Amino acid sequence: MGATTSTTGTSLGGRGARERILRAAAELFYTRGIHATGVAALIEAAHVSPRTFYVHFPTKNALVEEYLRRFESQTPIAAEAELDRDDLPPAQRLLAIFAPVVGDPPALFRGCPFHNAVIESAGALPEVTRLAERHKQTFRDRLVATASEAGAADPEALGRQLAVIFEGANALAASCNDAQVFADARRAAKTLLDVALGAAPGG
Repeated sequence: MGATTSTTGTSLGGRGARERILRAAAELFYTRGIHATGVAALIEAAHVSPRTFYVHFPTKNALVEEYLRRFESQTPIAAEAELDRDDLPPAQRLLAIFAPVVGDPPALFRGCPFHNAVIESAGALPEVTRLAERHKQTFRDRLVATASEAGAADPEALGRQLAVIFEGANALAASCNDAQVFADARRAAKTLLDVALGAAPGG
């Protein structure tokens, strides 16, 4: 019997199966939520057979964990990646994480995937909690390091305060489906930054 194919002609197995599953997870977990996305929906979106799915990911939880790991290794969260830019001075990199949405806003703003995963798992997935805690701590550390580069008198305090504003903006934007929240967050962050660097607020 020949290899089964989907209606689009994409092989249900093959060397690209793992990547298709991860792409499907990235799309569906973020837009629909982890609990609302069943294995059947992932299999259909990835154009793989159930057997192929479970060869690569023995459980859905294993896929959730890998979905989150890829934000650290391959597809960094866009706003957080602003801290790595080499075309901006440190102070501007700190503000760049609050950049407003350019052009048409997304149909659905879901916020931070790590935050969402922790909320959905409600403590039932220890590895998800560990991954989220590690990611958030790493992000805070990067903010502190960038604040130090910028010349802040107390980079530890500034970095942690900016993290609070950023995380709060993500949560509010997701709750209200309003990405323009980041414009307000940026103004608040600039006030903090101006004070920390000894500049006149609004200057």
